[in-house]
Amino acid sequence: MKKTFLTLLTLMATTLATTAQEAVFSYFSYAGKDKRFSKTIDAKKEFLNPILAGFYPDPSVCRKGDTYYLVNSSFAFFPGIPIFESKDLVNWTQIGHVLDRESQLQLQGQRVSGGIYAPAIAYNKHNDTFYMITTNVGKGGNCYVKTKDPHQGWSDPIFLPKVDGIDPSFLFDSDGKAYIVHNAPVYGTADYDGQRAIRLLEFDVAGDSIVGQPVEIVRGGTHVTEKPIWIEGPHLYHIGKYYYLMCAEGGTAEGHSEVIFRAKHPKGPWTECPHNPILTQRDLSDDRNERVTCTGHADLIQTNTGEWWAVFLGCRPYEDNLYNTGRETFLLPVSWKDAWPTILEKGKAIPTVVEKARLHTQVTGLTGNFSYTDTFKGERLHPRWLSLRNPKVNSFQLTTHGLALHTTTGSVRDSKPLSAVFCRQQHTTFTAETEVHFTPTSSKTLAGMVLFQNEQNNIVFGQTMLNGRNAIILKRTEKSEVLIGSAFLPDSEGIRLKIEADGRYYTFSYSVGAADSWHVVATGVDGSNLSTTRAGGFIGTMIGLYATKRNEK
Repeated sequence: MKKTFLTLLTLMATTLATTAQEAVFSYFSYAGKDKRFSKTIDAKKEFLNPILAGFYPDPSVCRKGDTYYLVNSSFAFFPGIPIFESKDLVNWTQIGHVLDRESQLQLQGQRVSGGIYAPAIAYNKHNDTFYMITTNVGKGGNCYVKTKDPHQGWSDPIFLPKVDGIDPSFLFDSDGKAYIVHNAPVYGTADYDGQRAIRLLEFDVAGDSIVGQPVEIVRGGTHVTEKPIWIEGPHLYHIGKYYYLMCAEGGTAEGHSEVIFRAKHPKGPWTECPHNPILTQRDLSDDRNERVTCTGHADLIQTNTGEWWAVFLGCRPYEDNLYNTGRETFLLPVSWKDAWPTILEKGKAIPTVVEKARLHTQVTGLTGNFSYTDTFKGERLHPRWLSLRNPKVNSFQLTTHGLALHTTTGSVRDSKPLSAVFCRQQHTTFTAETEVHFTPTSSKTLAGMVLFQNEQNNIVFGQTMLNGRNAIILKRTEKSEVLIGSAFLPDSEGIRLKIEADGRYYTFSYSVGAADSWHVVATGVDGSNLSTTRAGGFIGTMIGLYATKRNEK
């Protein structure tokens, strides 16, 4: 029987008493309070963008019958590649992760924004098989896995050394042939910085292998005289009499866009859409309401009733281009004119409320102002919880008292294996709360919460020893670590911790025991170090439950 991240966290039959070497978290609660989502909508025919709030970038979608499947990048988090199922493209349920065992996903030593880039999911009706292709940038490169049933797990990866670059995706054509397109260096010498190419390879389905050599089908991108940069995230479609090649272009920041080409044959020659880009927000003013930026990296899907839609990533800044929620998944209808698709006309802003027929009314905790509480009961963690890189076996477990984290020498300020689990910050305005039972033995031991972007940009809020006394401390790291708040604690059976965010600013409070009122440690704490723009990389802020015995610098 395969061992997955979730089954490693099976319920222990015996009660674990807290010791100096472990912290037990009895619950975790989260509530989103974004003004953007505080609208009354008709859930039978309207939905809110983004459809997946928080760090769910690089969406890719496919359909089998009346059921849709969607995947996102996961970078250095384990298990890798969340996979969702839906009947209407709007209301999604996470059914697990594609890469949920160590034999599929090696992340040791990789940077936070390393690991898994841009997965693409496809269904091949000719052999009734799902394929997911991606890049593990630090371990092995490009590879794919496959399954007959996404609910039942996926194969070990099959690596593709002929795919040189990132962002591969499959087309399983109507005649049974198959192709891979991907981002790659240009052949020869690049004409300018940021120039990339799209290559095509034929794929032998029966042999699970590449046929022949790659062909460069697009060099540079659209309007090549203007030196377009970073054409990537390609998807190849066969629609009607044309093949369509859709790509992201302009980099993943504010200049991000989506462009498209068409041809009569997968190898071209390719004609550029006359109204490219077919999606961007880079030309709009910054003073628009409910601003969305960085849109691109899209995938097209046709419904079983014939309509076309696009999933794509975007960001929701709270000021300037600062956003702590990362790159999120959005959905818009696709219109066609003269056999060319458009996701959003030029000059139009991404709408928060969108109409769509035949919606299934349900609350999934993925968009809108939802709330949830985990009490860590049962046999496994909810799939919202992740480890940074591959977890150490037995570093944490579910107990009759809650989630037990065993302290290790790993720290959020280094790349050693951590004793921590993480979920996403999914709102700009939110409250998160937990209760921890922990007995620190020195200033090196700490247990509590962390707001995490990377090792150089994070905020730690937890229980430790300060000047030989039991205490709460608050440390902010933006390259260097600064202690910005503390409070001494009496002996207690448990400490509650609460984080409240409103855009850039965060408030941190604690309570000693369930009956105690809240005591503020610090308010107005600058959380801009948690913005992807300032911290760098590709993830959004993660909220961690964390224990360490290496708290000191």
